[in-house]
Amino acid sequence: MSSSGLRWGVVHLYSSFNNTLILITDITGAETIAKATGGMMVKADREKPSPYAAMLAATKAAQQALERGINAVHVRVRATGGSGPKIPGPGAQAAIRALARAGLLIGQIEDVT
Repeated sequence: MSSSGLRWGVVHLYSSFNNTLILITDITGAETIAKATGGMMVKADREKPSPYAAMLAATKAAQQALERGINAVHVRVRATGGSGPKIPGPGAQAAIRALARAGLLIGQIEDVT
């Protein structure tokens, strides 16, 4: 733990037009702290890419991270890329807001598509 009392982690946020995946690791990326997807939160397949499902997934992952001692995160947003769209899906912005509302301090947000 640093002298300021912050324990940093990294949120790997993959947002496509079909689903949103959220993975929280320690700062090195070696240990997985929490993991959630939009598809895990809703029943209907048509709701997987929605901002609501992304918000629920981010809230669940943030709660797990807080329980394990991570209280500050850097967010790495990734879109489909390659031959697909280079912009994140509809759940990316909602997920970042939900992480902040859940009590995680957000250090920096970067696009790693």
